[in-house]
Amino acid sequence: MRCPFCRHPDSRVIDSRTADDGTATRRRRSCAACAKRFTTVEEAVLAVVKRSGVTEPFSRQKVVSGVRRACQGRPVDEDDLQQLAHKVEENVRADGAAEIPSHEVGLGILGPLRDLDEVAYLRFASVYRSFSSIEDFEKEIADLRSVAAGEAADGAGGSPPD
Repeated sequence: MRCPFCRHPDSRVIDSRTADDGTATRRRRSCAACAKRFTTVEEAVLAVVKRSGVTEPFSRQKVVSGVRRACQGRPVDEDDLQQLAHKVEENVRADGAAEIPSHEVGLGILGPLRDLDEVAYLRFASVYRSFSSIEDFEKEIADLRSVAAGEAADGAGGSPPD
């Protein structure tokens, strides 16, 4: 690592710690030439490979803007959108790949969006999955209903309160 003070190409790591919930590494370094200390932060760059083959850095803001259109007119605030984008990024990073297809990012959006707002989910899924008929919507609504019925059945099986 090049020293920012004297530009010497060699430095020694004095201390390393994880930062930002484990997504980055903070290193305290000492220059071998001038002995000044400096800090570096190392973060893995997550790249998204688009359908065209172009690679660009993952952007939470792009996730938010895409989902914001689906949530237009729905009771979803900006904080909800930011939390959704954070969940999507965590899930994508959890795979451990340096590059991820844009299709996988879209799939990563669908789950958290379904939990956030079902109407927004249907809007997003209709565009993302290229719904071409009313049957596509009916099938997706039936799937949503079966998931909701399963969750209701899971919550109804407890013992009565004292």
